[in-house]
Amino acid sequence: MARTVLVSAARTPFCRLNGDLAGASAVDLGVVAAAAAIERSGLTGADVDYSFIGAVVQAGQMHAMARQVTTRVGIPVESGSETINKVCASGMRAIALADYLIRLDEAAVVLAGGMESMTSAPYLALGARQGFRFGDTQLVDADLHDGLRDPWTQRVMYDQANEVSHELGQTREELDAWALRSHQRAVAAQSDGSFAAEIAPVTIRERKQERVVEQDQGPRADSTLETLAKLGPLTEGGTHTAGNSPGVTDGAAMVIAVSEEVAAQRGLKPLAIVRSSATAADITRRLACAPSTAVASALAKAGLSVADIDMLEVNEAFASIVLNTIKTLGIDPDRVNCLGGAVALGHPVGASGARLVGTLVHQLGRAGGGIGVATICSGGGQGDAMVLEVLPA
Repeated sequence: MARTVLVSAARTPFCRLNGDLAGASAVDLGVVAAAAAIERSGLTGADVDYSFIGAVVQAGQMHAMARQVTTRVGIPVESGSETINKVCASGMRAIALADYLIRLDEAAVVLAGGMESMTSAPYLALGARQGFRFGDTQLVDADLHDGLRDPWTQRVMYDQANEVSHELGQTREELDAWALRSHQRAVAAQSDGSFAAEIAPVTIRERKQERVVEQDQGPRADSTLETLAKLGPLTEGGTHTAGNSPGVTDGAAMVIAVSEEVAAQRGLKPLAIVRSSATAADITRRLACAPSTAVASALAKAGLSVADIDMLEVNEAFASIVLNTIKTLGIDPDRVNCLGGAVALGHPVGASGARLVGTLVHQLGRAGGGIGVATICSGGGQGDAMVLEVLPA
């Protein structure tokens, strides 16, 4: 069975709600990341056999969002595509599906990743089609309704995260300390150019001028434990605040996955080998517990253990998620989220899983190779993980 290698990984900057990328749709951002991934791979759009692209908040974006991207980056119309919605795990799941397709010899070159413009999400007038008969009504935020609210409990994710955080015995101080670490490491990574190999600039056209966005907007150099401690909890008595949770964010991330045979034939230098992937699920409110289960499953498939992990990327959907994953796996925190995480960078829900993979393989490459694992929780109590190997240069 053919093995899958990643030959490129690119992303846009990640920017705040109504921030530097507000003039771009999710598809616009997906186009930038996809075009950069294709160009950096040494291939062309004409080489792509299939595409899997994650997107979560799809209301108002028109149908076949993945197809909208592929037709704008030179991929032939004969090449099929799918839009993937596994909530926060969408981008990582897209890469896993690419791996499956290649190992089944159904494709040799696959574009995979995710995109999200949470700024572009509309407000919904639910019930308007039947007509509003009498009295007031309200608009519903599609970001909350389609992306951040549990349909089984009708509770927003941070409310459930608070509950589970209390059950796990986590303190506000622990969460704030991790949040500060996330910002400090992301700021340092920006300063030393660690993200440069990942990021593809986005040109925003405004009236008669253009501006180029080249840097993540979320990391805060002025963050301190004192400023974090002053922020009120998102729910009364809770441990989670706007400071130790990720921002609502716009961005896209993509990879090009190919078979080892194609890489050898075309003289392409692999960034990483996909060793395995896995998914896990728990009751919906316990999504904080799913990533560690998914990691254990993915490691077992690859014949590895936690001791073999050189670097672990955990999506900081909340600081509580990464702290629980570290504790459950028993891994050294110094090997985790070395360049910061979503608390600092933000969490464009459809794109974050692919961002984790891209950050991980570039970082392992700079470190001289090794085994890396990326993991992410997702709505519905689920979690995904992927094991990757970067060979020494």
